[in-house]
Amino acid sequence: MMKVGLYYNQSEKSQKVAEEFLNVCCHKEFERDDENPDVVITIGGDGTLLGAVHHYKSQLDHIRFAAIHTGHLGFYTDWRDFQAGELIESLKHDQGESVSYPLLDVTLEKADGTIENHIALNEATLRKVNGTLVCEVLINGELFENFRGDGVCVATPTGSTGVNKSLGGAIVHPRAEVMQMTEMASINNRVYRTLSSPMIFAPEEVLTLLPHSENGMVLSMDHLTYDANDIVKVHLHISTQRVSFVRYRHTHFWDRVENSFIGAREID
Repeated sequence: MMKVGLYYNQSEKSQKVAEEFLNVCCHKEFERDDENPDVVITIGGDGTLLGAVHHYKSQLDHIRFAAIHTGHLGFYTDWRDFQAGELIESLKHDQGESVSYPLLDVTLEKADGTIENHIALNEATLRKVNGTLVCEVLINGELFENFRGDGVCVATPTGSTGVNKSLGGAIVHPRAEVMQMTEMASINNRVYRTLSSPMIFAPEEVLTLLPHSENGMVLSMDHLTYDANDIVKVHLHISTQRVSFVRYRHTHFWDRVENSFIGAREID
């Protein structure tokens, strides 16, 4: 019997959809298991899906996700709330179909010598909220530039439609397993100079950030935000881990982009 985990927000619409799945589990068609599931059903929006990915990050090698959209806009969500019954029927006839996306590995070195390993599905950002971020940018251990500005964003292909896009970065198809760095309001004049253009890195390349600011630094990984004042190095590269989704009616990437940002097909 398939073990199904439920991860949902507290909106009225999301709780109603969750009840529908709970009723199916009560009839013994699925086993409800939020600890060690085969498939995790997220009910809400992209924020809910990101929360689930981080919640189950130690089990990503065998978990698949299916995302139900109950909000206004969902880039990762293939199902609307009124299509929950259709998803349930697909789960009953599951053959292990899946599609996977690359993740970002983020390794933090702290001033006390502590090392922390994290992941991001969308992006990681390093910012300074009370002034100018001063940061060395290294590529494969070699100094590339000395950055001064508001911050930097490093995105996965699927994350390229988020903060990266708002900073003028390119939208990248997930089959191109690359990461992209964009600068936030970099300072460029006769004294200070950065490339000031989005940069796309090959899968095996490692980007290292060495911040020199004393306070006011903030590090974000997807929806999670941390005080970064004690961080001395941030290493980023495309992970060997991937996040997998069920593929019953998986929407193609460019269809997601068109639907999220253009909507021309609806107008026609």
